[in-house]
Amino acid sequence: MPKRGKSYKEAAAKFEKSQLHEVSEAMKLACETSRAKFDETVEVHVKLGVDGRHADQQVRGAIVLPNGTGKSVKVLVFAKGPKAEEAEKAGADYVGAEEMAQKIQTENWFDFDVVVATPDMMGVVGRLGKILGPKGLMPNPKSGTVTMDLEKALAEIKAGKVEYRLDKQNIIHTPIGKSSFGPEKLEENFNALLEAIVKAKPATAKGQYLRSVTVAATMGPGIKINPALIG
Repeated sequence: MPKRGKSYKEAAAKFEKSQLHEVSEAMKLACETSRAKFDETVEVHVKLGVDGRHADQQVRGAIVLPNGTGKSVKVLVFAKGPKAEEAEKAGADYVGAEEMAQKIQTENWFDFDVVVATPDMMGVVGRLGKILGPKGLMPNPKSGTVTMDLEKALAEIKAGKVEYRLDKQNIIHTPIGKSSFGPEKLEENFNALLEAIVKAKPATAKGQYLRSVTVAATMGPGIKINPALIG
């Protein structure tokens, strides 16, 4: 167990660790327990009653949060010709093709947060699967990052689009904004995210779908939300 600092202990003392909260109360606590000297990111952790090892029980998608994420996102676009020009005009931070793939492979370059590609570039991007995949950066049609409509994709990403996907423990970890947003805006973002996750429930999922829902600021304690009050 990591040693907890004084500010963490003071924040954790504000509520009972095992208590299940309503969404509004949880967002209020997330802001109150954000004690760092920087604007902490507030993240949601959702454990689902699915088995992600089976393709028909995968839960993955993306959503534009109503109030954005509060983070400035750098986007790398793999495209050629007119599509490369479209990406540049739409605000992509980096645009290229094989030379970008080589830069990632040879220079271990990762000065970007999201990768978008046109379908015809997936042959090039596919070779980066072992590098981009573990970092959660591989473009995917389900998240809207493999597309011919680069203008739309970039507009959504810059506006605060977040991707949600299962990890190996069948948990989704997604940021919903900054502690400076305040409880109301965080609650709006939370509700939008959870609505999307509930809608994405696989038909083959049995039993309780939302097993546990926790929200926490970067340096703050986890605050449990009552899953029975969601969806």
